[in-house]
Amino acid sequence: MMEEVKEVVPSTLGVSSHSIKVTEVVRDGDALTFIIVSQKLSGTGEYLVDRTYEDFEWLQQHLFSQDDVPGIQGIIFPPLPAKAQLNASAKATKQLGVLATGQDWQPYCMALETYLHQVASHSTLNKNKGLEIFLTSSEPPGRQKVRKGIFNRLSQAVEGMWKEGHKDVDEFFQTERDHNLTLTGCTKAVAERFLDVVLTEQKIAVACGHFSTALHLCVEAGEDPDKQTFSKICVKISEVFDSMRKNVFSVSENNVRTLGLGLDLESRCQEAEKEMLFRRTCKLVELETACRNAERVKSVKKAAMEELKTMAEKEFDQTSGVAKQEITRFHDKRVEMLQQALIQWCETQLLSARESADRYNEHLQALRAMA
Repeated sequence: MMEEVKEVVPSTLGVSSHSIKVTEVVRDGDALTFIIVSQKLSGTGEYLVDRTYEDFEWLQQHLFSQDDVPGIQGIIFPPLPAKAQLNASAKATKQLGVLATGQDWQPYCMALETYLHQVASHSTLNKNKGLEIFLTSSEPPGRQKVRKGIFNRLSQAVEGMWKEGHKDVDEFFQTERDHNLTLTGCTKAVAERFLDVVLTEQKIAVACGHFSTALHLCVEAGEDPDKQTFSKICVKISEVFDSMRKNVFSVSENNVRTLGLGLDLESRCQEAEKEMLFRRTCKLVELETACRNAERVKSVKKAAMEELKTMAEKEFDQTSGVAKQEITRFHDKRVEMLQQALIQWCETQLLSARESADRYNEHLQALRAMA
């Protein structure tokens, strides 16, 4: 087991961020292992590593723990998808959304790959030594789980509800918080509705397959001309429904891999921005508290309180500065990602429609020839 990374030091990532691929997933009982391939910057070869979801959590924890980076609380951290679970409950499946569809877990692999691309292309996060270890080390990183008691979680939830409603002193951030609150709910609802469409398409594909198979039960052997004609018609209609099955299933798969993944990422990114805005609000509350304490304190402790106030003000200004840059970058990227997802969705829909039209035309000509 590799040693835990003790500190974060600036480093140049030794791989090309655009070359990172999650090529396959290996199932071992109830566990999933992901194969990750990336090209060396030197161009002399590639790195191939296997990682579990716990390794991804390890990386995310290291990204969160860069306390020595000024304004780190203002970064919109790339959102890590929820853990994939085999034989998961309905609640866990709903949490994964479109990432839980399909038998090969390819949509989930694509989501993990996007996460790694976002981290590796971030000008601050890609300097974390943990990322280099995650992508290049042949051994699994050290794993560490942070456990929190239920009372601690409840107290944080109550505190969070109070701070989320705290009015901001900066109109830019207050407007951004209001917009984020609206968009977070809307994107989540749209992603859920789109998942309903995908699941319905899968049910239709299965039903078409069942009906196609059932039609073969109507085929009868014998020399009776009427029975032979009826059997030929049943076989041909069965082929038509099998084509329908393939078409609907193809449309469903394309929906997941294009707009489905795009909406899922948009929803998780909105949540990530919400978390960043909340962290900044916490810094604002800390600053306001420090200011009040500095005003009320007696002269004996005045110097100490003024020092705490200065530190809180510095942290808040650093966080706000980084946050503004992150928000601008975030909006540019999310528009680009959604636009790309929509374009890919339209292109695959058009391609599937053309292929289906060709197949249905063949069936039509065959049925006319039987008349």
